[in-house]
Amino acid sequence: MSKPSVVLTGITTTGTPHLGNYVGAIRPAIEASRNQGVLPFYFLADYHALIKCQEPERVRRSTLEVAATWLALGLDSDQVVFYRQSDIPEITELTWILTCVTAKGLMNRAHAYKAAIADNEASGESDPDKGVTMGLFNYPILMAADILMFNAEKVPVGKDQVQHIEMARDIGGRFNHIYGEHFVLPEALVSEETATLCGLDGRKMSKSYDNTIPLFEPAKSLRKSIMKIKTNSLPPGEPKDPDSCTLFGIYRAFATPDETAAMRRRYAEGIAWGEMKQLLFEYLNDHLAAARERYEEMMQSPAPIERALTDGAEKARSYSIPFMKRIRESVGIRSIATGNVRSAR
Repeated sequence: MSKPSVVLTGITTTGTPHLGNYVGAIRPAIEASRNQGVLPFYFLADYHALIKCQEPERVRRSTLEVAATWLALGLDSDQVVFYRQSDIPEITELTWILTCVTAKGLMNRAHAYKAAIADNEASGESDPDKGVTMGLFNYPILMAADILMFNAEKVPVGKDQVQHIEMARDIGGRFNHIYGEHFVLPEALVSEETATLCGLDGRKMSKSYDNTIPLFEPAKSLRKSIMKIKTNSLPPGEPKDPDSCTLFGIYRAFATPDETAAMRRRYAEGIAWGEMKQLLFEYLNDHLAAARERYEEMMQSPAPIERALTDGAEKARSYSIPFMKRIRESVGIRSIATGNVRSAR
């Protein structure tokens, strides 16, 4: 029997999961976790959260909300390795070791750092590094450690994250060149079919734009959010273009092909915006009701979430502890009584 392929996904704990998170990342990841040929590692990236968020309660709350969301939506924590990044101290130790083989020039080319520099220059700042922390600058190294620690072969990412996977390959390859073959070099898994939802204002649904619809907000709040979605001024009875409509895009992400085709016909017939918003609310509310109930139960009594994460950390560390021991030995951090150590692979 062939060894399962290691696939790794991180979820940053800086906010409340929204419809776009579910459609673009959570749902496909949970579906993929049921593939018998895959060993999935899903982690809450709470150390990554500290780069942009310095509000302790927000990080804590988001960690709880994100974990509860994944479990409420059907993630089987017994079949995956589901853990908090901060529960695996070997990751931060590996980050330092990788930092010592990473060229500063490589970090200079990171998109997030270059964007911060560009913003400062555009605003006329005399110091191009104003506001840039070492957390932001070294972010790709921590991400590389997340991936390389478990020798992940595939890392599902959006197009904007591909550079980080390429950097992880560069960093891992440099380490292998110096100390011997220890790391599998990961590949980015970019799905062209991943759905991207628009938010309340018609732009991509994102916390950065403050235009999100929380995945498990109460029915009354969900309806209010949907009623705020921006539409054009076409009156009832006037044919409408579904493919340029935020309401239709959200509906299509949840509906069956037959339901989607039927709704296209309603658009051609000139469905009124108020009617469409009400239909979308009712559809989403029905679709999410059972998971929302499970989520609310876990938020009220989070002990099962903590157990799942603790068990996941134990599974993760069954990989990271012995692997980190070999990495230490490979760089010369070992008992002085230890002789030469051959490559781990």
